[in-house]
Amino acid sequence: MKEITFQQSLGEFLRATRERLTPEQVGLPSHGRRRTPGLRREEVAQLANVGVSWYTSIEQGKDVHPSYQILESLATALRLSEDERRYLFLLSKSDEIEESKIYKEISTGLERTVFALEPNPAYIMDKYWDVLLWNRAAEFLFRFPSYSTSIDSKPNVLHQFLIDPFKKEINPDWEERAKIMIARFRADCARYPQDARLNEMIEKFKQENEFFSKWWPRYEVKTVTDCHKLWNHPEIGELEFEHVNLQVSNCPDFKLMIYTASPSTLEKLKQKIYSTK
Repeated sequence: MKEITFQQSLGEFLRATRERLTPEQVGLPSHGRRRTPGLRREEVAQLANVGVSWYTSIEQGKDVHPSYQILESLATALRLSEDERRYLFLLSKSDEIEESKIYKEISTGLERTVFALEPNPAYIMDKYWDVLLWNRAAEFLFRFPSYSTSIDSKPNVLHQFLIDPFKKEINPDWEERAKIMIARFRADCARYPQDARLNEMIEKFKQENEFFSKWWPRYEVKTVTDCHKLWNHPEIGELEFEHVNLQVSNCPDFKLMIYTASPSTLEKLKQKIYSTK
């Protein structure tokens, strides 16, 4: 079952990227109107200098193991971005990646770090994008519940962004942000192809959220990078942050998300947080 899942994921990704390309984008004649979107399989095989039947077998999820050189050729032929190329090679090694058997707890030092960053918003999320620990600034900014170790149901970053009306209210470009978030979630999921809970989450999102159901099959892939963020918060106005995403060295399933506020934003957060507690 494990091998079939890995091969199917690889095949679906190749098909999705193939269907997004046009002949003109890769320097091929289009020969008039096409019945199906994107490139044909034989065109991809030609561009990658591989056999059509071989490429078809990969795309159909059959038990084949493309070499590094073939994957490089396919990545070039399909004009993959750096994020997509990384995702392709991660998928190809999925049968070698073992799921963590021990769930590691957040260390005392890491916990203190999150709270010491106050009033800069900070939180720790796991591979499911569940938020495990957060400070008061993150509670205010992202509408997390009041932090307590006794909370059974942790907030989920993706689920909250997709269903919370407040997210749409403060993000005029909500759809574009949602697309990016789904693409980043997919990039993370490639590391855990056999995780039962993760796969159940994806199926549930597809059934319950129309936007996710529409965009997930497109196989858009992006990695989380450090970036500059501007938000217009309905309560305290314009906010400015530098977002830094850190991997926890002794537990790669955890990410520390830090939003370092500009001086003016820092003052707004201090007044808001400490005047209401």
